[in-house]
Amino acid sequence: MSDPNNTLPAVEPEQQFSIEDDVQTSNTKSYSQGQLVRRRFFRHKGAMVSMVVLIFIILLAVTSLGWGPIPGWWGKTYTDTYLPLVNGGRPTIQLFPPSLGEHPFGQDTVGKDYFALVMRGAQQSLMIAFTVGLIATFIGTMVGALAGYYRGFLEAFLMRTTDLFIIIPTLVLAAVLGKMTSGNILALALVLAAVSWTGLARLVRGEVLSLREREFVMAARAVGTPSLRIIVRHILPNALGTIVVNATLLISAAILTETSLSFLGYGVRAPDTSLGLLVSEFQNALTTRPWLFWIPGMFILAISLCVNFIGDGLRDAFDPRQQMD
Repeated sequence: MSDPNNTLPAVEPEQQFSIEDDVQTSNTKSYSQGQLVRRRFFRHKGAMVSMVVLIFIILLAVTSLGWGPIPGWWGKTYTDTYLPLVNGGRPTIQLFPPSLGEHPFGQDTVGKDYFALVMRGAQQSLMIAFTVGLIATFIGTMVGALAGYYRGFLEAFLMRTTDLFIIIPTLVLAAVLGKMTSGNILALALVLAAVSWTGLARLVRGEVLSLREREFVMAARAVGTPSLRIIVRHILPNALGTIVVNATLLISAAILTETSLSFLGYGVRAPDTSLGLLVSEFQNALTTRPWLFWIPGMFILAISLCVNFIGDGLRDAFDPRQQMD
């Protein structure tokens, strides 16, 4: 007689299918929100190519002339003149065979090395753009978060102040304030940041207004969590997608605004230089020595496009409607 304790129950076909399903489900890898965002971003081809190009431009600009006390690998400066002109001042760079020559981007009208000038201009434009992006993002995030969470008088005051900045033409206000900076790079960056945060503040306020009524925020209030901690630890991380994407747009806009101000004579001034100032100085050489205009112009275009494509990649990465393959 068989022992009933050693008898296994029969498994029906439907039960077998369910067991196999459970095994497959348990083997399926799950991803955290951060991992999903990273995977989506790294799969965005346009953003990846743009990031490689932008990093290349940054490294080229920083390493060629050096930064502060750190020397660069390029042997010429953006302030010295080199006479007589080599190759009539035309670019000496060659693709076949690959060669930079003595002056890869040529020389300007007084004999300065144009490669050094463009690299210095790229350094200044990039520094202004990223400084503006960081400061304006901080200001816009704080104003929007405080206005959206506390509401009442504080919201009315902050939003009316934001509206006041919005109705004043940004370029005109930046030009007036930029005239007072006397070409100081840091002061110019602060001026641009002071007029660039308004759009982000309104977007963050809208996000916070939606998030402050969510269950996890109400639960945090119920247990006595301080308001500032709720904003920083619970609300802002959930609005991170909007903040990061718009930060990239602020960087791109800052490059173009700095270019416009320098073109009009209210931005960076000689003996220093920027990409916008180079375009302004050599706009009349477009027909006779076009490389003096087009080379800094192409750097402006490349940096702006790269930052915009990276912003597109971040927007798609933070979009919860995107599905993983």
